[in-house]
Amino acid sequence: MLHEPAAQSGPDASADYKMRIGVWMFLLYASIYAVFVAINLIKPLWMEKIVFLGLNLAVVFGFGLIAFALILALIYNHMCGLHEADNKPAGEGK
Repeated sequence: MLHEPAAQSGPDASADYKMRIGVWMFLLYASIYAVFVAINLIKPLWMEKIVFLGLNLAVVFGFGLIAFALILALIYNHMCGLHEADNKPAGEGK
C-alpha cells in the first residue's frame, strides 16, 4: 500500500484555549462523579431506590454520567472548532 506523507502541521494557536476549556470540563465532570461516589459511600441504600421507569438511582445516575460525558465532548468539539475558525490566518483556506 502506498501512503502519502503525513501532513505537516505547525504550532496550534488554540492549544491554550483548548487546554483551559478541557480542564474546566474535566473539573465539572469530576465533581459530579464525586457526588456519585459519595452517595455510594455514605448512603448506599439510596442507590437502590427506583427513580425512573423502574430503574434504580445507580443505573440512572450511571447512564446520566455517560450521557453527560458525551454531551461535554460535543460541546468541547464545537467550542474548539469555533475558536479555531475565528483564529485562522487570513490566507489559510479550508
